[in-house]
Amino acid sequence: MKMFGFNILLVIISTISSNEAYRILGVFPLNGKSHFVMFEQLMKGLAKRGHQVDVVSHFPLKKPFPNYSDVVDLSGTIPAVLNNMTYDFVKSTLVNSAVVPLLATQFGGDLCDLMGHPRFRELIKNPPKDSSYDLVITEIFGASCYLALGQHFNVPIVGLSSSVLLPWANDIVANPDNPAYVPNVFSDNNGRMNFFQRVQNALSLWIAKWEFNSYSAYQDDKIQKYLGPNAISLREAERNVSLILANSHYSLHGIRPYTTAVVEVGGLHIPQEVDALPKDLQKWLDDSRDGFVYMSFGSMIKIESFPKETLAALYNSLHKLAPVRVLIKIAKPQELPPGLPSNVLTLSWVPQVPVLKHKHVRAFVTHGGLMGTQEAIYCGVPMIGIPLFGDQMQNIKLYVQKKIAVALEPDQLTEEKLDTAFRTVLGDPSYLQAAKKFSIEFRDRPMSAMDTATFWIEYVIRHGGTNLKSPAMDLTWWQISLLDIYGALFLSVAFSVYLVKVIITTLIVIVTGSNINSVKQSKKVK
Repeated sequence: MKMFGFNILLVIISTISSNEAYRILGVFPLNGKSHFVMFEQLMKGLAKRGHQVDVVSHFPLKKPFPNYSDVVDLSGTIPAVLNNMTYDFVKSTLVNSAVVPLLATQFGGDLCDLMGHPRFRELIKNPPKDSSYDLVITEIFGASCYLALGQHFNVPIVGLSSSVLLPWANDIVANPDNPAYVPNVFSDNNGRMNFFQRVQNALSLWIAKWEFNSYSAYQDDKIQKYLGPNAISLREAERNVSLILANSHYSLHGIRPYTTAVVEVGGLHIPQEVDALPKDLQKWLDDSRDGFVYMSFGSMIKIESFPKETLAALYNSLHKLAPVRVLIKIAKPQELPPGLPSNVLTLSWVPQVPVLKHKHVRAFVTHGGLMGTQEAIYCGVPMIGIPLFGDQMQNIKLYVQKKIAVALEPDQLTEEKLDTAFRTVLGDPSYLQAAKKFSIEFRDRPMSAMDTATFWIEYVIRHGGTNLKSPAMDLTWWQISLLDIYGALFLSVAFSVYLVKVIITTLIVIVTGSNINSVKQSKKVK
């Protein structure tokens, strides 16, 4: 009897699972590994829920994963950026160039041509016949052309943002981004701003939106080329987005207003369960009883490409940390200059989360990328930030304000300044205490980031997503800003004042029995 009841339960569970299993297409044309870490984790989470996920990316899985299929492998189609960005490239291109035009073109419209890849073109023309797609998921970054795939497959579309919302992402779902109190990602402002900061924040916001809309306009032609002459326009495709999942959290980025079409899932990429460390690395960490410092500049920046004088200063400073050890993630250790201190271990690949979770970790030296710093915050590890470009400056400035990090300028990395930074973070226990407290706040949520993301994705599939859209999407910017209301009120008051003046003047004429001109002339004579 018990076995019969158990079998019935299995049948019920399998029926529910089959009814709620969807087919989802994930399209990620940017070849940035740091971005894809978040996207891959989400797609795996959906696959674990029983959904069939088909993925288009530059990073096919190395090991098979149930319900996860790499339907289009884009690796090798464009120059790699994984462990390939030198210090000179960052300074000359990513820092000194106009960021938004770069995002809209090189990291945006130019990526639209990947729809011409033979496998991708075949997928567009002949989607799976055994089971049609229920949803398209893609990144909200520079290549907005991929948002048109929602209309092409006649399904809702969900956008992912690997950072706080970019200015044009807010406009896509009419999300409030008032520059009086919402810091723009392209400014270095955080929290409350004074008058001059608000001016700078507002100007950078408006300029970023104008630049992106202008430089991305040619993506219209890409949509028509690859999806056909009947495809919708770029701006229409943007308005079709049902939901955006943003890699932010109020404990980290402060209180911001969000419509129901924006959901914060900060830390989504952080796995709840991590694989065991390699035995030799595990032993090295366990033997670091005086603690160790972990240093990494993410998946793109080559630390070994820094100027020789900077690396020499770093070597000297790290040597002074002994007996504290240092673990550095270096893509090509053989390219480092000689003289590496004996207390330093370099590896070309490091499983970051389990390293940051280790009981002997003392600090994290980072370029300030959001993914890596969120992992440090999750693990309660204080940081030394050396921001290079993008949102890294804003991130590190925020962590400095919260006293969980100290900041260093990359072009001013002297031995003395490095010594001071290490002495501050390692010697002042308040940094560790603040990091542990901040970790608790960041983790404390009613649902995990993964559960939150999967719930809202399934919600959009079930209900279509139109009920999440703000009524502000049907208003112009001056209507949203109430300029028409203020104008009407001003005209009403002005007309009322004028009318009162006319009435008073008329009454004076009636009472005195003279016309208005004589009254004025009398005043002049007097």
